[in-house]
Amino acid sequence: MMDIHQILQLLPHRYPFLLVDRVLDIDLQAKTLRAIKNVTINEPFFAGHFPKRPVMPGVLMLEAMAQTCALLSFETEGVRLGDGQVFYFVGIDGARFKRPVGPGDQLVLHSALDRARAGMYRFQCKSMVDDEVACEATIMCTIRNVE
Repeated sequence: MMDIHQILQLLPHRYPFLLVDRVLDIDLQAKTLRAIKNVTINEPFFAGHFPKRPVMPGVLMLEAMAQTCALLSFETEGVRLGDGQVFYFVGIDGARFKRPVGPGDQLVLHSALDRARAGMYRFQCKSMVDDEVACEATIMCTIRNVE
């Protein structure tokens, strides 16, 4: 389990782009992680997406899952970002959106490390609201120097 203070130590993201509020559990043997994103009406994207029927953009659900992937890599692979390094979201396959996510929903983010090879990581991910799949995808990430 990780609270927001521990997450802030690992991820470089900050408001309004930090999309993980808490890590519920990590299974180091199975290389899985479960986290939450509490979706509130105060999210900046709801002002324009869509004012009469607020819906969390799908790309932000994917980004939230990618952030859980980074946390999972850090914990299972012993990876830490050095100065001048970024954990990039570099690919996505099979993304599917199954239900809209709106204010008041709690997005439960599931990530499972599928493969780690030569600095490239592949994850099987899904996000759930009330035991219903909201989004699922295969996500690829890597660490790169940015200096």
